[in-house]
Amino acid sequence: MKSKAATKVLGRERRRRRIRKKIYGTSERPRLSVFRSLKHMTAQIVDDESRKTLVYMTTTSKEFETGAAEAKGKKARSALLGKLLGEKAVEMGIKQIRFDRGGYAYHGRVRALAEAAREQGLEF
Repeated sequence: MKSKAATKVLGRERRRRRIRKKIYGTSERPRLSVFRSLKHMTAQIVDDESRKTLVYMTTTSKEFETGAAEAKGKKARSALLGKLLGEKAVEMGIKQIRFDRGGYAYHGRVRALAEAAREQGLEF
C-alpha cells in the first residue's frame, strides 16, 4: 500500500501532466511555471518552442533575500517572489504569459505569487 503522502504526490503529478498538455509557452506568450516545496517556491518563465528559460527566480536566490526581510510568512514571501519576477519579466519586454500552476490548487501561496505578478503588468 502506498502512503498518504505518496498518493498526494502522484495526484499532483497527474494534475501537472494534464495541465501541461493544454498549456504551451511560445516566444510571444511564454509559460510561467510554479513549483512549491514545503519551505520555498520557484517560478520561471519558459519559452517551450526554443526550450529556454527566460526569467528564473526562487526564494533562495540572493536577489530575493535582499528584499525578503520585511516579508513575514510563506504567503508574503511568495507575493514578493511574484513581484520581483513580474518586474524582471516586464523589464525584459514580456507582457503576456500563460500561467502553469504545476498541479497545485490556485490558492494560498500560488495565488499570492500570481496576483503579485499581475500587479507588475503581466497579463494571463
